Amino acid sequence: MLLRLYNPMSILSSSMFTQIPRQFYKCPLPLFTHSVQPHISTFPRHFTLSFYSNNAHTSNTEAPDDLQLHLSNSKQSPLKPGLYLVGTPIGNLEDITLRALRVLKSADVILSEDTRHSGKLLHYYNIKTPLLSYHKFNESQRAQVVLRKLQDGEIVALISDAGTPGISDPGMELAKLCADKNIPVVPIPGPSAVVTALSASGLPTNEFTFVGFLPKHSSSRRERLILSANESATQIFFIPPHKLCQFLEEAAAIFGKTRQCVMAREMTKVHEEAFLAHQPKGEITFLIEGKSISTEESPSESQLENELRELISEGHSLSMAVKLVASGKLMKRKAIYSLALRKFGGQVESEDD
Repeated sequence: MLLRLYNPMSILSSSMFTQIPRQFYKCPLPLFTHSVQPHISTFPRHFTLSFYSNNAHTSNTEAPDDLQLHLSNSKQSPLKPGLYLVGTPIGNLEDITLRALRVLKSADVILSEDTRHSGKLLHYYNIKTPLLSYHKFNESQRAQVVLRKLQDGEIVALISDAGTPGISDPGMELAKLCADKNIPVVPIPGPSAVVTALSASGLPTNEFTFVGFLPKHSSSRRERLILSANESATQIFFIPPHKLCQFLEEAAAIFGKTRQCVMAREMTKVHEEAFLAHQPKGEITFLIEGKSISTEESPSESQLENELRELISEGHSLSMAVKLVASGKLMKRKAIYSLALRKFGGQVESEDD
């Protein structure tokens, strides 16, 4: 894995970062930009951008014969019936455990988000187990079918398109259903975009918060970002490529421009590119440094009042405004709530009426 950290000022003279393509003209990136020449992007003083690659290529050829021999000669005892949550590669097809391959070969059926995508992995390792689609659009309907298979004593393996199933991917509800029915749920550890990006990011790893995908509604996204911005732990987000610009704009306004950030994509793959070169493809793992623990004095009453007023004017309830203001503050929430009732209690009551 190759990790590249770029000095913010040297980026301007790098041939890797040229004029922003036309599709970005209407998509400003305030987290990364200052007032400079048109269409040229610079980065704030503490921004860190990383790219990942690996010299091992993925391939459509079948797995090596010695691996097939190992699987056929495995002295492990036969698998017991149950649901197996199998971690699969996030990019490089070689990033899979021998145990995972054995489970996929031994299963009666493999549940897969995209059977065409997963078919490439199975073909590479010459695995003939039948595939059954299982994704967010048919999860509720498929659950009962799968449950019957498990109750009949079958071995069911669940995989996602990449990484560990059930983590921002289908599988959480099925695992819960199996647990409620006393059906064994067996995790088969494997790759994770969260841990992969975090381990090489250079950001603090002793404490982190996995946020995952942000809510679709703008007010809910803002609430989540405010909470994250006030946490001291490293914050980790999953960002769809078409939502990247929106995320940068909203995060910049809330986190400010002095946090270290890492954008990770194409992890474990051979591709390496600057995200400004063209519209990125594939899910992005975005990490933001946590808030520095401050020993500053408690905010003044007027500061708290202004923050509360802004949030209430945006449509937040009194209790939610208090929660958002209290996050990251040295003051107790009870004290802020008392202030909110004193200053805005009558206003909120009249609006409810």
